[in-house]
Amino acid sequence: MDIKELKKTAADVRIGVIKALHNAGSGHPGGSLSISDVVTALYFNEMNVDPKNPDMKGRDKCVFSKGHAGPAQLSAMGIAGYFDMDDFTENLRKIGSKFQGHPNMKIPGIEMSTGSLGQGFSVAAGMAMAGKLNKDPGRVYAVLGDGELQEGLVWEAAMSASHYGLDNLVAIVDHNGLQIDGRNDDVMKVNPIGAKFEGFGWNVIEIDGHDMQQILDAFAKARECKGKPTVIVAETTKGKGVSFMEDQAGWHGKAPNDEQTQQAIEELEAAKAAL
Repeated sequence: MDIKELKKTAADVRIGVIKALHNAGSGHPGGSLSISDVVTALYFNEMNVDPKNPDMKGRDKCVFSKGHAGPAQLSAMGIAGYFDMDDFTENLRKIGSKFQGHPNMKIPGIEMSTGSLGQGFSVAAGMAMAGKLNKDPGRVYAVLGDGELQEGLVWEAAMSASHYGLDNLVAIVDHNGLQIDGRNDDVMKVNPIGAKFEGFGWNVIEIDGHDMQQILDAFAKARECKGKPTVIVAETTKGKGVSFMEDQAGWHGKAPNDEQTQQAIEELEAAKAAL
């Protein structure tokens, strides 16, 4: 896809998130919307994957360590053709549905069940290590929240990934500055994120996480880096694309009502049409 097509697809990813969370009556819109541009770039440009053959040998793997933002991953996967999109938007978080509130390995294409913050990143590092040992050409992409960096095991994984030279591992930090209890700076400061990862021996790339060209360029630079893992610190806005959700901690884990859903979809459709 070209940049324009990727931007339109990112709008569709956001619309899918809003529809699914509205129908579910619960979930996490803020962090799902902030990471939608990055996840679109991953599934529609960067990763070597096949929705019709999700267990393909040598595939790239995406682990959503910030599992509460799983609706963004599922929305992108539905659009890509891993499963029926309507099944996702209508049955997320419903009893008996395979679409749980967080990533679930029962869904083909989901590499790891996540939700307990920090654990997904640790597993991703392990996957990258296994890939090195098995001479697997696939790369591993781990998506983290910035509040998630308050978890100690994130830094244990970061230390080991650097020690073992896992240049097949790319971490993406969704740096929207907010978490469930408010601003990161008020809860537990995580900045300077780039300097911390650099201190742990990582290649650091800092970008605007809503600029599609910067996202694509960052992934290209990560591929060029040899001998160390790469972290992409993506500066984002929580609730991106929906005016009343943007930069509001209250929309971390709350589903929109009927009126809010209609407004959100109208805004996203208008933005898409303007591209």
